[in-house]
Amino acid sequence: MTELALGPALLFCPADRPERFATAVTRADAVIVDLEDSVAPEAKTAARGALIDSSLDPDRVIVRVGAVGSADFALDIATLSQTDYRTIMIAKAESRKRIARIDPRFRVVALCETARGVGAVERIVELDNVVGAMWGAEDLVASLGGTSSRKPNGRYRDVARAARSRVLLAAGARGKAAIDAVHLDISDTKGLAREAADAAASGFTASACIHPSQVETIRAAYRPGAAEVEWACEVLDAARTHVGVFAHRGRMVDEPVLRHARIVLQRARSR
Repeated sequence: MTELALGPALLFCPADRPERFATAVTRADAVIVDLEDSVAPEAKTAARGALIDSSLDPDRVIVRVGAVGSADFALDIATLSQTDYRTIMIAKAESRKRIARIDPRFRVVALCETARGVGAVERIVELDNVVGAMWGAEDLVASLGGTSSRKPNGRYRDVARAARSRVLLAAGARGKAAIDAVHLDISDTKGLAREAADAAASGFTASACIHPSQVETIRAAYRPGAAEVEWACEVLDAARTHVGVFAHRGRMVDEPVLRHARIVLQRARSR
């Protein structure tokens, strides 16, 4: 199963709004065409038809489908079999066994957004057909009987932070893509920038978003700044003349720090 190569900003787009498809792909690094929660039950048939009629670049499309085992999942997969789209996001992913039995033509991003899903994420990402994992805050808290994933100051509650970390660690341990959850408050650009910067620094591959205006904020957060790139170049240049641990600008440099520097340059080249 090939790896999931993505840019940092993944934009959700409802599948029943085909007039937005092309714009979403143009504005973001990839689009998550949603057949699940953002489409009303009575609009799902038309949404599936719109997906069949679309002609987006399959390499830049992820389709969010219903939970495995649901009637919607079967209909969604039947729809996608009539298209070239082969990367799917499984809503409310919980069952390793069921995900393992998905048609092998499809690459899977497991959306772990319930307590059971987060609890199973380590086993799910072991599967060969799973190329990435994402977490979701609101469904997670609802599955626990809670009412809000965030505190009054806008920061995540501890339970959400724990789930976020667990999904990132599980995906990273298996070399799979890790996607950070959406920031629902579209007007909160400062909060989005803070969370996206933390996601990039922590090791997430990408952040999902729900509005085109959020794309550039996410890209900027994942894009290394000039000073960071300068530091990475200096450290790697200095490493060529040192054996083992050395000091640079008063800071100890060892192999983990050199790996950080390589990641900075890799991200800088890819933006």
